Amino acid sequence: MVDKEKVEQAVRLLLEGIGEDVNREGLIETPARIARMYSEICGGMDEDAGEHLKKTFTADNNEMVVEKDITFYSMCEHHMLPFYGKVHIAYIPDGKVVGLSKLARTVEVYARRLQLQEQMTAQIADALMEHLCPKGVMVMAEAEHMCMTMRGVKKPGSKTVSVVTRGEFEDNEKLQNLFFRMIGR
Repeated sequence: MVDKEKVEQAVRLLLEGIGEDVNREGLIETPARIARMYSEICGGMDEDAGEHLKKTFTADNNEMVVEKDITFYSMCEHHMLPFYGKVHIAYIPDGKVVGLSKLARTVEVYARRLQLQEQMTAQIADALMEHLCPKGVMVMAEAEHMCMTMRGVKKPGSKTVSVVTRGEFEDNEKLQNLFFRMIGR
């Protein structure tokens, strides 16, 4: 749970620290706005992905299910700058499936935290393995990191790609290649 009062205090200190006048017309409401923003973009800290994944349906078809191009926005825990992109998820059911929107909601739970892309990718895969108990999971995240594009090395358009495999996907190059073909890579 975001402590809005502490965030507002911190923003005021930050503004003073960079030489701004916290009483300037354009900045008077900024601490409160930023506190509300952080409540939204870090709201995943209070969520449990298992809540989204607990409602499943019996399925006779145990072939690969893919949901691709799930847009996400997250915040780098090192610089507190945004990174954003797409997540692609595949899983092989073992008698039960989950509603497709629940996969996107699972991505949101982990994206809406101060985060590392590599960690987020693994957290999504592990949540699916734990709560759906599928035969296997594969998750790929592609993102542009503002800490690389607007500061530091300044390389706009560069993408970071992370891939995590679990279960039947781990050592099965044929399944992995099918996933990559299905997502258009």
